[in-house]
Amino acid sequence: MNAPPGNWEGQSTARPPLFNGQYYSWWKNKMRDHIIREYYELWDIITYGPLATTKKNAEGGDVPKTRADYTAEDLKKWEKNVKAKKWLVCGLGPDEYNMIQSYTTAKEIWDTLQVAHEGTPQEGETIQEMYTRFTILINKLKSLGRIILEEDKVEKI
Repeated sequence: MNAPPGNWEGQSTARPPLFNGQYYSWWKNKMRDHIIREYYELWDIITYGPLATTKKNAEGGDVPKTRADYTAEDLKKWEKNVKAKKWLVCGLGPDEYNMIQSYTTAKEIWDTLQVAHEGTPQEGETIQEMYTRFTILINKLKSLGRIILEEDKVEKI
Protein backbone atom coordinates (compact mmCIF):
# COMPACT_ATOMS: atom_id res chain seq x y z
CA MET A 1 0.00 0.00 0.00
CA ASN A 2 1.65 3.18 -1.19
CA ALA A 3 1.09 6.34 0.81
CA PRO A 4 1.10 9.73 -0.87
CA PRO A 5 4.32 11.68 -0.55
CA GLY A 6 4.46 14.53 1.91
CA ASN A 7 3.95 15.13 5.58
CA TRP A 8 0.69 13.59 6.83
CA GLU A 9 1.36 14.23 10.50
CA GLY A 10 -1.41 16.13 12.25
CA GLN A 11 -4.09 15.28 9.69
CA SER A 12 -7.55 16.33 10.86
CA THR A 13 -9.61 13.67 12.60
CA ALA A 14 -12.82 15.60 11.89
CA ARG A 15 -12.55 15.46 8.10
CA PRO A 16 -12.42 12.31 6.01
CA PRO A 17 -9.24 11.70 4.02
CA LEU A 18 -9.37 13.19 0.53
CA PHE A 19 -9.09 10.94 -2.52
CA ASN A 20 -8.05 12.61 -5.75
CA GLY A 21 -7.63 9.48 -7.88
CA GLN A 22 -4.19 8.46 -6.62
CA TYR A 23 -3.15 6.12 -3.80
CA TYR A 24 -6.50 4.37 -3.64
CA SER A 25 -5.38 1.60 -1.27
CA TRP A 26 -4.07 4.17 1.20
CA TRP A 27 -7.26 6.22 0.98
CA LYS A 28 -9.51 3.15 1.24
CA ASN A 29 -7.93 2.04 4.51
CA LYS A 30 -7.87 5.57 5.94
CA MET A 31 -11.52 6.12 4.97
CA ARG A 32 -12.63 2.80 6.46
CA ASP A 33 -10.87 3.61 9.73
CA HIS A 34 -12.30 7.12 9.76
CA ILE A 35 -15.88 5.97 9.26
CA ILE A 36 -15.60 3.14 11.79
CA ARG A 37 -14.20 5.59 14.34
CA GLU A 38 -17.05 8.04 13.76
CA TYR A 39 -19.96 5.58 13.72
CA TYR A 40 -19.39 1.85 13.30
CA GLU A 41 -22.87 1.09 12.00
CA LEU A 42 -22.23 3.29 8.97
CA TRP A 43 -19.45 0.95 7.89
CA ASP A 44 -21.96 -1.92 7.81
CA ILE A 45 -24.20 0.16 5.56
CA ILE A 46 -21.28 0.88 3.21
CA THR A 47 -20.26 -2.78 3.18
CA TYR A 48 -23.67 -4.48 3.01
CA GLY A 49 -26.02 -1.74 1.79
CA PRO A 50 -28.83 0.19 3.49
CA LEU A 51 -31.20 -1.64 5.76
CA ALA A 52 -34.22 -2.85 3.81
CA THR A 53 -37.51 -0.99 3.96
CA THR A 54 -40.02 -3.52 2.66
CA LYS A 55 -43.67 -4.40 3.01
CA LYS A 56 -45.75 -7.45 2.15
CA ASN A 57 -47.56 -7.48 -1.17
CA ALA A 58 -50.91 -9.15 -1.85
CA GLU A 59 -49.19 -12.52 -2.39
CA GLY A 60 -47.30 -12.24 0.91
CA GLY A 61 -43.92 -11.49 -0.65
CA ASP A 62 -41.61 -8.66 0.36
CA VAL A 63 -41.51 -5.61 -1.92
CA PRO A 64 -39.75 -2.26 -1.45
CA LYS A 65 -41.85 0.41 0.23
CA THR A 66 -42.66 3.59 -1.62
CA ARG A 67 -41.72 6.88 0.01
CA ALA A 68 -45.37 7.40 1.00
CA ASP A 69 -45.29 4.13 3.01
CA TYR A 70 -42.18 4.98 5.06
CA THR A 71 -42.48 4.97 8.82
CA ALA A 72 -40.30 6.98 11.20
CA GLU A 73 -38.15 3.85 11.63
CA ASP A 74 -37.74 3.50 7.84
CA LEU A 75 -36.62 7.13 7.60
CA LYS A 76 -33.99 6.51 10.28
CA LYS A 77 -32.65 3.57 8.25
CA TRP A 78 -32.30 5.75 5.14
CA GLU A 79 -30.83 8.58 7.20
CA LYS A 80 -27.94 6.26 8.11
CA ASN A 81 -27.35 5.59 4.41
CA VAL A 82 -27.29 9.34 3.76
CA LYS A 83 -24.75 9.86 6.57
CA ALA A 84 -22.53 7.10 5.18
CA LYS A 85 -22.84 8.56 1.69
CA LYS A 86 -21.93 12.02 3.05
CA TRP A 87 -18.68 10.72 4.56
CA LEU A 88 -17.70 9.10 1.28
CA VAL A 89 -18.64 12.05 -0.93
CA CYS A 90 -16.83 14.53 1.35
CA GLY A 91 -13.66 12.49 0.84
CA LEU A 92 -13.69 12.63 -2.96
CA GLY A 93 -12.13 15.05 -5.41
CA PRO A 94 -14.11 16.30 -8.43
CA ASP A 95 -13.07 13.56 -10.88
CA GLU A 96 -13.96 10.79 -8.48
CA TYR A 97 -17.22 12.53 -7.56
CA ASN A 98 -18.24 12.66 -11.23
CA MET A 99 -17.87 8.90 -11.34
CA ILE A 100 -20.33 8.27 -8.48
CA GLN A 101 -22.68 11.26 -8.50
CA SER A 102 -25.75 9.37 -9.67
CA TYR A 103 -25.67 6.66 -7.00
CA THR A 104 -28.15 6.70 -4.13
CA THR A 105 -26.51 4.30 -1.70
CA ALA A 106 -23.17 4.41 0.05
CA LYS A 107 -22.59 0.78 -0.97
CA GLU A 108 -22.94 1.65 -4.67
CA ILE A 109 -20.38 4.44 -4.23
CA TRP A 110 -17.90 2.24 -2.36
CA ASP A 111 -18.27 -0.66 -4.80
CA THR A 112 -17.88 1.64 -7.81
CA LEU A 113 -14.67 3.13 -6.46
CA GLN A 114 -13.35 -0.30 -5.58
CA VAL A 115 -14.00 -1.73 -9.05
CA ALA A 116 -12.60 1.37 -10.73
CA HIS A 117 -9.34 1.38 -8.77
CA GLU A 118 -8.55 -2.24 -7.99
CA GLY A 119 -8.82 -3.75 -11.43
CA THR A 120 -6.06 -5.16 -13.59
CA PRO A 121 -5.14 -4.33 -17.20
CA GLN A 122 -7.18 -6.21 -19.77
CA GLU A 123 -7.08 -5.89 -23.57
CA GLY A 124 -5.15 -2.61 -23.51
CA GLU A 125 -7.66 -0.86 -21.25
CA THR A 126 -7.47 -0.93 -17.47
CA ILE A 127 -10.53 -1.80 -15.44
CA GLN A 128 -10.52 1.77 -14.18
CA GLU A 129 -10.60 3.18 -17.72
CA MET A 130 -13.32 0.77 -18.80
CA TYR A 131 -15.41 1.39 -15.69
CA THR A 132 -15.04 5.16 -15.96
CA ARG A 133 -16.17 5.01 -19.59
CA PHE A 134 -19.07 2.75 -18.63
CA THR A 135 -20.12 5.00 -15.73
CA ILE A 136 -20.09 8.10 -17.92
CA LEU A 137 -22.37 6.33 -20.42
CA ILE A 138 -24.74 5.19 -17.64
CA ASN A 139 -24.88 8.74 -16.20
CA LYS A 140 -25.62 10.18 -19.65
CA LEU A 141 -28.43 7.67 -20.12
CA LYS A 142 -29.79 8.53 -16.67
CA SER A 143 -29.77 12.26 -17.50
CA LEU A 144 -31.84 11.43 -20.58
CA GLY A 145 -34.40 9.61 -18.44
CA ARG A 146 -33.24 6.03 -19.05
CA ILE A 147 -32.74 4.17 -15.77
CA ILE A 148 -30.55 1.07 -15.92
CA LEU A 149 -31.11 -1.53 -13.19
CA GLU A 150 -28.07 -2.58 -11.15
CA GLU A 151 -28.44 -6.17 -12.37
CA ASP A 152 -28.34 -4.96 -15.98
CA LYS A 153 -25.21 -2.87 -15.28
CA VAL A 154 -23.45 -5.88 -13.79
CA GLU A 155 -24.46 -8.01 -16.76
CA LYS A 156 -23.11 -5.43 -19.23
CA ILE A 157 -19.77 -5.18 -17.45
